[in-house]
Amino acid sequence: MRQSHKTLYAALTLGAALSIGSYANAQAPSNELLIGGLVPITGAGSPYGGNMLKAMEIAVEEVNQAGGMAGRSLRLISEDSQTQPQAAVLAAKKLIEINHVQAILGTWASGVTLAVLPLTDAANIIEMNVSGAPAISELDKKDLVWRYQATNDRFGRAFAEIAEKNGYKRPATMAFNNASGRGNTDGFIKAWKEKGGEVLANVVYEPNRSSYRSELQQVLATNPDVIVMGSYLPDTTIILREWFQSGAENAWIIPGWAANPELVQALGEAATEGIISVDTVSNTNADSYKDLSERYRKATNSELADNVYAAMTYDMVISLALAAQKAGPDATPQQISDQIRAVSNPEGTKVYSFAEGKALLDQGQDIDYEGASSRLNFDEYGDSNPDFGVYVIKKGQFDRVDTVSLD
Repeated sequence: MRQSHKTLYAALTLGAALSIGSYANAQAPSNELLIGGLVPITGAGSPYGGNMLKAMEIAVEEVNQAGGMAGRSLRLISEDSQTQPQAAVLAAKKLIEINHVQAILGTWASGVTLAVLPLTDAANIIEMNVSGAPAISELDKKDLVWRYQATNDRFGRAFAEIAEKNGYKRPATMAFNNASGRGNTDGFIKAWKEKGGEVLANVVYEPNRSSYRSELQQVLATNPDVIVMGSYLPDTTIILREWFQSGAENAWIIPGWAANPELVQALGEAATEGIISVDTVSNTNADSYKDLSERYRKATNSELADNVYAAMTYDMVISLALAAQKAGPDATPQQISDQIRAVSNPEGTKVYSFAEGKALLDQGQDIDYEGASSRLNFDEYGDSNPDFGVYVIKKGQFDRVDTVSLD
Protein backbone atom coordinates (compact mmCIF):
# COMPACT_ATOMS: atom_id res chain seq x y z
CA MET A 1 0.00 0.00 0.00
CA ARG A 2 2.73 2.44 0.97
CA GLN A 3 4.79 1.50 -2.09
CA SER A 4 1.89 2.54 -4.30
CA HIS A 5 1.88 5.95 -2.58
CA LYS A 6 5.59 6.32 -3.37
CA THR A 7 5.09 5.32 -7.02
CA LEU A 8 2.25 7.81 -7.44
CA TYR A 9 4.25 10.49 -5.67
CA ALA A 10 7.29 9.97 -7.95
CA ALA A 11 5.16 10.26 -11.08
CA LEU A 12 3.37 13.37 -9.87
CA THR A 13 6.61 14.95 -8.69
CA LEU A 14 8.14 14.58 -12.17
CA GLY A 15 5.12 16.24 -13.75
CA ALA A 16 5.07 18.98 -11.14
CA ALA A 17 8.76 19.72 -11.59
CA LEU A 18 8.31 20.05 -15.36
CA SER A 19 5.30 22.36 -15.07
CA ILE A 20 6.15 24.47 -12.04
CA GLY A 21 9.87 24.92 -11.74
CA SER A 22 11.35 26.14 -8.50
CA TYR A 23 10.31 28.84 -6.08
CA ALA A 24 13.49 30.76 -6.93
CA ASN A 25 12.07 31.59 -10.36
CA ALA A 26 9.03 33.39 -8.96
CA GLN A 27 9.75 35.18 -5.72
CA ALA A 28 7.23 37.48 -4.09
CA PRO A 29 8.15 41.07 -3.19
CA SER A 30 10.65 41.11 -0.34
CA ASN A 31 8.28 43.05 1.92
CA GLU A 32 5.48 40.49 1.66
CA LEU A 33 5.13 36.80 2.50
CA LEU A 34 2.34 35.18 0.51
CA ILE A 35 0.60 32.12 1.90
CA GLY A 36 -2.13 30.01 0.32
CA GLY A 37 -5.06 28.67 2.30
CA LEU A 38 -6.22 25.47 0.58
CA VAL A 39 -9.20 24.33 2.65
CA PRO A 40 -12.35 22.23 2.03
CA ILE A 41 -15.09 24.82 1.50
CA THR A 42 -17.11 22.14 -0.31
CA GLY A 43 -17.15 18.33 -0.22
CA ALA A 44 -16.84 16.04 2.80
CA GLY A 45 -14.73 18.57 4.70
CA SER A 46 -17.14 21.45 4.19
CA PRO A 47 -18.44 21.48 7.79
CA TYR A 48 -14.95 22.63 8.82
CA GLY A 49 -13.35 24.44 5.88
CA GLY A 50 -14.96 27.86 6.08
CA ASN A 51 -13.99 28.44 9.69
CA MET A 52 -10.54 26.92 9.15
CA LEU A 53 -10.03 29.77 6.70
CA LYS A 54 -11.50 32.27 9.15
CA ALA A 55 -8.99 31.15 11.80
CA MET A 56 -6.17 31.76 9.32
CA GLU A 57 -7.50 35.25 8.67
CA ILE A 58 -7.56 35.94 12.42
CA ALA A 59 -3.91 34.84 12.67
CA VAL A 60 -2.82 36.91 9.65
CA GLU A 61 -4.44 39.98 11.19
CA GLU A 62 -2.65 39.27 14.50
CA VAL A 63 0.73 39.02 12.78
CA ASN A 64 0.30 42.17 10.71
CA GLN A 65 -1.02 44.19 13.64
CA ALA A 66 2.18 43.27 15.50
CA GLY A 67 4.27 44.72 12.69
CA GLY A 68 4.77 41.59 10.61
CA MET A 69 7.88 39.47 10.71
CA ALA A 70 11.43 40.55 9.87
CA GLY A 71 10.21 43.49 7.83
CA ARG A 72 7.56 41.55 5.93
CA SER A 73 3.78 41.48 6.18
CA LEU A 74 1.59 38.43 5.59
CA ARG A 75 -0.96 38.08 2.81
CA LEU A 76 -3.39 35.17 2.56
CA ILE A 77 -4.84 33.91 -0.73
CA SER A 78 -7.45 31.18 -0.46
CA GLU A 79 -8.75 28.36 -2.68
CA ASP A 80 -11.31 25.58 -2.20
CA SER A 81 -9.85 22.06 -2.29
CA GLN A 82 -13.42 20.70 -2.69
CA THR A 83 -12.12 17.75 -0.59
CA GLN A 84 -11.11 16.23 -3.93
CA PRO A 85 -7.49 15.47 -4.98
CA GLN A 86 -8.00 16.53 -8.62
CA ALA A 87 -9.61 19.85 -7.70
CA ALA A 88 -6.96 20.46 -5.04
CA VAL A 89 -4.16 19.93 -7.57
CA LEU A 90 -5.64 22.55 -9.89
CA ALA A 91 -6.07 24.98 -6.99
CA ALA A 92 -2.54 24.36 -5.75
CA LYS A 93 -1.11 24.94 -9.24
CA LYS A 94 -2.90 28.30 -9.33
CA LEU A 95 -1.57 29.27 -5.91
CA ILE A 96 1.98 28.32 -6.89
CA GLU A 97 2.18 29.37 -10.54
CA ILE A 98 -0.13 32.41 -10.62
CA ASN A 99 -0.08 33.72 -7.04
CA HIS A 100 3.51 32.66 -6.24
CA VAL A 101 2.74 31.65 -2.65
CA GLN A 102 5.63 30.52 -0.42
CA ALA A 103 3.48 28.13 1.62
CA ILE A 104 0.23 26.19 1.24
CA LEU A 105 -1.71 25.72 4.47
CA GLY A 106 -4.77 23.79 5.58
CA THR A 107 -5.12 20.70 3.36
CA TRP A 108 -7.63 18.46 5.12
CA ALA A 109 -8.18 15.01 3.57
CA SER A 110 -5.13 12.76 3.26
CA GLY A 111 -5.84 12.14 -0.42
CA VAL A 112 -5.78 15.90 -1.00
CA THR A 113 -2.51 16.38 0.86
CA LEU A 114 -0.84 13.46 -0.93
CA ALA A 115 -1.93 14.91 -4.28
CA VAL A 116 -0.67 18.40 -3.46
CA LEU A 117 2.69 17.34 -1.98
CA PRO A 118 4.43 16.73 -5.33
CA LEU A 119 3.60 20.30 -6.35
CA THR A 120 4.86 21.95 -3.17
CA ASP A 121 7.91 19.70 -3.18
CA ALA A 122 8.80 20.61 -6.78
CA ALA A 123 8.33 24.31 -6.01
CA ASN A 124 10.37 24.08 -2.78
CA ILE A 125 7.64 25.67 -0.68
CA ILE A 126 6.17 24.82 2.72
CA GLU A 127 3.11 22.56 3.08
CA MET A 128 1.06 22.45 6.31
CA ASN A 129 -1.83 20.03 6.73
CA VAL A 130 -4.35 18.43 9.09
CA SER A 131 -4.22 15.03 7.35
CA GLY A 132 -3.50 11.70 8.95
CA ALA A 133 -1.98 9.32 6.36
CA PRO A 134 1.40 7.91 7.49
CA ALA A 135 2.65 8.17 3.90
CA ILE A 136 2.76 11.97 4.28
CA SER A 137 5.64 11.63 6.76
CA GLU A 138 7.45 9.13 4.56
CA LEU A 139 7.29 11.35 1.47
CA ASP A 140 8.68 14.53 3.07
CA LYS A 141 12.31 14.47 1.97
CA LYS A 142 13.08 18.20 2.32
CA ASP A 143 11.63 18.90 5.78
CA LEU A 144 9.07 21.26 4.27
CA VAL A 145 5.91 19.40 5.38
CA TRP A 146 4.26 19.98 8.76
CA ARG A 147 1.34 18.04 10.20
CA TYR A 148 -0.84 19.63 12.91
CA GLN A 149 -3.23 16.68 13.20
CA ALA A 150 -2.44 13.26 14.66
CA THR A 151 -1.45 10.59 12.17
CA ASN A 152 -3.99 7.91 11.27
CA ASP A 153 -1.69 5.42 12.96
CA ARG A 154 -1.95 7.41 16.20
CA PHE A 155 -5.74 7.58 15.80
CA GLY A 156 -5.73 3.79 15.49
CA ARG A 157 -3.66 3.47 18.66
CA ALA A 158 -6.09 5.77 20.47
CA PHE A 159 -9.04 3.65 19.23
CA ALA A 160 -7.34 0.55 20.65
CA GLU A 161 -6.80 2.24 24.04
CA ILE A 162 -10.45 3.27 24.13
CA ALA A 163 -11.71 -0.17 23.13
CA GLU A 164 -9.61 -1.77 25.86
CA LYS A 165 -10.76 0.74 28.50
CA ASN A 166 -14.40 0.01 27.62
CA GLY A 167 -13.90 -3.73 27.96
CA TYR A 168 -14.54 -4.70 24.35
CA LYS A 169 -13.15 -8.10 23.36
CA ARG A 170 -14.44 -8.78 19.82
CA PRO A 171 -13.76 -5.80 17.57
CA ALA A 172 -14.24 -5.58 13.81
CA THR A 173 -13.34 -2.73 11.46
CA MET A 174 -14.83 -0.96 8.45
CA ALA A 175 -12.77 1.48 6.37
CA PHE A 176 -13.39 3.90 3.52
CA ASN A 177 -11.03 2.90 0.71
CA ASN A 178 -8.51 5.73 0.82
CA ALA A 179 -5.32 6.52 2.71
CA SER A 180 -7.09 8.04 5.69
CA GLY A 181 -9.80 5.40 6.12
CA ARG A 182 -7.45 2.45 5.80
CA GLY A 183 -4.82 4.21 7.91
CA ASN A 184 -7.21 4.54 10.86
CA THR A 185 -8.24 0.89 10.88
CA ASP A 186 -4.75 -0.41 10.04
CA GLY A 187 -3.42 1.51 13.05
CA PHE A 188 -6.14 0.04 15.24
CA ILE A 189 -5.52 -3.53 14.02
CA LYS A 190 -1.78 -3.22 14.63
CA ALA A 191 -2.25 -1.80 18.14
CA TRP A 192 -4.99 -4.31 19.03
CA LYS A 193 -2.87 -7.26 17.97
CA GLU A 194 0.05 -5.91 20.00
CA LYS A 195 -2.30 -6.10 22.99
CA GLY A 196 -2.86 -9.79 22.20
CA GLY A 197 -6.32 -9.31 20.71
CA GLU A 198 -7.95 -10.54 17.52
CA VAL A 199 -9.91 -8.50 14.97
CA LEU A 200 -12.90 -10.48 13.72
CA ALA A 201 -13.32 -8.74 10.36
CA ASN A 202 -11.60 -5.99 8.39
CA VAL A 203 -13.84 -4.73 5.59
CA VAL A 204 -12.74 -1.98 3.18
CA TYR A 205 -15.56 -0.38 1.19
CA GLU A 206 -15.66 1.87 -1.87
CA PRO A 207 -16.82 5.51 -1.88
CA ASN A 208 -19.98 6.97 -3.41
CA ARG A 209 -22.27 4.00 -2.82
CA SER A 210 -25.98 4.35 -2.10
CA SER A 211 -25.89 1.31 0.20
CA TYR A 212 -23.30 -0.57 2.24
CA ARG A 213 -25.66 -3.28 3.44
CA SER A 214 -23.60 -6.18 2.08
CA GLU A 215 -20.35 -4.92 3.65
CA LEU A 216 -22.15 -4.28 6.93
CA GLN A 217 -23.69 -7.76 6.96
CA GLN A 218 -20.24 -9.24 6.34
CA VAL A 219 -19.02 -7.55 9.51
CA LEU A 220 -22.12 -8.26 11.61
CA ALA A 221 -21.91 -11.96 10.70
CA THR A 222 -18.80 -12.20 12.92
CA ASN A 223 -20.81 -10.97 15.95
CA PRO A 224 -18.50 -8.11 17.02
CA ASP A 225 -19.09 -6.24 20.27
CA VAL A 226 -17.67 -3.04 18.70
CA ILE A 227 -17.06 -1.82 15.14
CA VAL A 228 -14.16 0.60 14.67
CA MET A 229 -14.52 2.92 11.69
CA GLY A 230 -12.17 4.70 9.32
CA SER A 231 -14.81 6.79 7.60
CA TYR A 232 -16.33 10.12 6.60
CA LEU A 233 -19.71 11.65 7.33
CA PRO A 234 -21.62 10.67 4.13
CA ASP A 235 -20.70 6.96 4.18
CA THR A 236 -21.01 6.74 7.97
CA THR A 237 -24.54 8.12 7.72
CA ILE A 238 -25.56 5.39 5.27
CA ILE A 239 -23.88 2.58 7.22
CA LEU A 240 -25.38 3.60 10.56
CA ARG A 241 -28.86 3.99 9.08
CA GLU A 242 -28.67 0.46 7.69
CA TRP A 243 -27.18 -0.83 10.96
CA PHE A 244 -30.01 0.71 13.01
CA GLN A 245 -32.58 -0.82 10.67
CA SER A 246 -30.92 -4.23 11.14
CA GLY A 247 -31.54 -4.23 14.89
CA ALA A 248 -27.92 -5.12 15.73
CA GLU A 249 -26.67 -3.97 19.14
CA ASN A 250 -22.88 -3.61 18.88
CA ALA A 251 -21.00 -0.48 19.96
CA TRP A 252 -19.22 1.94 17.58
CA ILE A 253 -15.91 3.84 17.73
CA ILE A 254 -15.85 6.48 14.97
CA PRO A 255 -13.50 9.39 14.16
CA GLY A 256 -14.90 12.77 15.13
CA TRP A 257 -15.05 14.16 11.59
CA ALA A 258 -17.58 11.40 10.81
CA ALA A 259 -19.41 11.19 14.16
CA ASN A 260 -20.32 14.84 14.60
CA PRO A 261 -23.49 16.88 15.22
CA GLU A 262 -24.43 16.61 11.53
CA LEU A 263 -24.57 12.82 11.92
CA VAL A 264 -27.03 13.18 14.81
CA GLN A 265 -29.08 15.63 12.77
CA ALA A 266 -29.22 13.21 9.84
CA LEU A 267 -30.07 10.05 11.82
CA GLY A 268 -31.74 11.21 15.02
CA GLU A 269 -31.01 10.51 18.65
CA ALA A 270 -32.06 6.85 18.75
CA ALA A 271 -29.71 5.71 15.97
CA THR A 272 -26.71 7.59 17.37
CA GLU A 273 -27.18 6.92 21.09
CA GLY A 274 -24.01 5.61 22.74
CA ILE A 275 -21.67 6.06 19.75
CA ILE A 276 -18.09 6.82 20.81
CA SER A 277 -16.66 9.73 18.81
CA VAL A 278 -12.91 10.31 18.94
CA ASP A 279 -11.00 13.37 17.79
CA THR A 280 -7.92 15.29 18.72
CA VAL A 281 -8.56 17.99 21.29
CA SER A 282 -7.20 21.49 21.39
CA ASN A 283 -4.78 22.83 23.99
CA THR A 284 -7.64 24.34 25.98
CA ASN A 285 -5.60 25.34 29.03
CA ALA A 286 -3.15 27.44 26.98
CA ASP A 287 -3.54 31.21 26.81
CA SER A 288 -3.26 30.94 23.02
CA TYR A 289 -6.44 28.86 22.94
CA LYS A 290 -8.32 31.12 25.35
CA ASP A 291 -7.41 34.24 23.37
CA LEU A 292 -8.26 32.69 20.00
CA SER A 293 -11.52 31.31 21.34
CA GLU A 294 -12.88 34.81 22.02
CA ARG A 295 -11.79 36.25 18.69
CA TYR A 296 -13.11 33.20 16.85
CA ARG A 297 -16.51 33.46 18.55
CA LYS A 298 -16.84 37.11 17.51
CA ALA A 299 -15.77 36.38 13.93
CA THR A 300 -17.86 33.25 13.33
CA ASN A 301 -20.64 33.30 15.93
CA SER A 302 -19.61 29.74 16.81
CA GLU A 303 -17.44 27.96 19.35
CA LEU A 304 -13.82 27.05 18.70
CA ALA A 305 -14.38 23.74 20.49
CA ASP A 306 -16.73 22.71 17.65
CA ASN A 307 -13.95 22.83 15.02
CA VAL A 308 -10.61 21.41 16.16
CA TYR A 309 -9.13 22.12 12.71
CA ALA A 310 -9.65 25.86 13.10
CA ALA A 311 -7.21 25.97 16.02
CA MET A 312 -4.76 24.00 13.87
CA THR A 313 -4.90 26.39 10.91
CA TYR A 314 -4.50 29.34 13.28
CA ASP A 315 -1.37 27.71 14.70
CA MET A 316 -0.04 27.11 11.19
CA VAL A 317 0.03 30.83 10.52
CA ILE A 318 1.48 31.80 13.90
CA SER A 319 4.25 29.19 13.94
CA LEU A 320 5.11 29.98 10.32
CA ALA A 321 5.29 33.70 11.09
CA LEU A 322 7.48 33.14 14.17
CA ALA A 323 9.79 30.97 12.09
CA ALA A 324 9.96 33.72 9.44
CA GLN A 325 10.80 36.25 12.16
CA LYS A 326 13.65 34.06 13.38
CA ALA A 327 14.87 33.29 9.85
CA GLY A 328 15.26 37.00 9.10
CA PRO A 329 14.59 39.30 6.12
CA ASP A 330 14.14 37.76 2.67
CA ALA A 331 14.38 34.20 4.02
CA THR A 332 13.41 31.48 1.55
CA PRO A 333 10.67 28.97 2.37
CA GLN A 334 13.35 26.38 3.16
CA GLN A 335 15.10 28.78 5.56
CA ILE A 336 11.78 29.56 7.24
CA SER A 337 10.87 25.88 7.50
CA ASP A 338 14.25 25.15 9.07
CA GLN A 339 13.25 27.38 12.03
CA ILE A 340 9.80 25.93 12.78
CA ARG A 341 11.06 23.45 15.38
CA ALA A 342 13.25 26.16 16.89
CA VAL A 343 10.22 28.33 17.70
CA SER A 344 7.78 25.52 18.58
CA ASN A 345 9.65 22.88 20.57
CA PRO A 346 10.27 23.03 24.33
CA GLU A 347 13.70 24.55 24.66
CA GLY A 348 12.88 28.22 25.09
CA THR A 349 10.57 30.54 26.99
CA LYS A 350 6.92 29.59 26.50
CA VAL A 351 4.94 32.13 24.48
CA TYR A 352 1.28 32.14 23.49
CA SER A 353 1.00 34.81 20.78
CA PHE A 354 2.94 36.13 17.82
CA ALA A 355 3.66 39.50 19.44
CA GLU A 356 5.01 37.86 22.59
CA GLY A 357 7.24 35.54 20.58
CA LYS A 358 8.46 38.28 18.26
CA ALA A 359 9.50 40.48 21.19
CA LEU A 360 11.65 37.71 22.71
CA LEU A 361 13.16 36.76 19.36
CA ASP A 362 14.15 40.41 18.84
CA GLN A 363 16.00 40.18 22.17
CA GLY A 364 17.88 37.12 20.95
CA GLN A 365 16.00 34.71 23.23
CA ASP A 366 14.81 31.20 22.42
CA ILE A 367 11.05 30.62 22.44
CA ASP A 368 8.58 27.73 22.63
CA TYR A 369 5.25 28.64 21.03
CA GLU A 370 2.48 26.74 22.83
CA GLY A 371 -0.27 26.46 20.26
CA ALA A 372 -4.03 26.71 20.55
CA SER A 373 -4.36 23.28 18.95
CA SER A 374 -1.57 21.43 20.78
CA ARG A 375 1.86 21.91 22.30
CA LEU A 376 3.29 21.63 18.77
CA ASN A 377 6.29 19.54 19.75
CA PHE A 378 7.14 18.46 16.19
CA ASP A 379 9.03 15.20 15.78
CA GLU A 380 11.67 14.38 13.17
CA TYR A 381 8.94 13.89 10.56
CA GLY A 382 7.29 17.25 11.20
CA ASP A 383 4.35 15.62 13.00
CA SER A 384 2.75 17.17 16.08
CA ASN A 385 1.46 15.19 19.05
CA PRO A 386 -2.06 16.29 20.10
CA ASP A 387 -4.16 14.49 22.70
CA PHE A 388 -7.47 12.74 21.94
CA GLY A 389 -10.87 13.53 23.34
CA VAL A 390 -13.34 10.68 23.85
CA TYR A 391 -17.01 11.65 23.46
CA VAL A 392 -20.14 9.57 23.96
CA ILE A 393 -23.32 10.67 22.19
CA LYS A 394 -26.12 10.87 24.75
CA LYS A 395 -29.56 12.09 23.70
CA GLY A 396 -28.00 13.87 20.75
CA GLN A 397 -25.32 15.64 22.79
CA PHE A 398 -21.58 14.93 22.82
CA ASP A 399 -20.43 14.19 26.36
CA ARG A 400 -16.65 14.20 26.77
CA VAL A 401 -15.85 11.28 29.06
CA ASP A 402 -12.08 10.83 28.72
CA THR A 403 -8.82 12.16 27.29
CA VAL A 404 -6.22 9.82 25.81
CA SER A 405 -2.57 10.90 25.62
CA LEU A 406 -0.04 8.85 23.64
CA ASP A 407 3.70 9.07 24.13
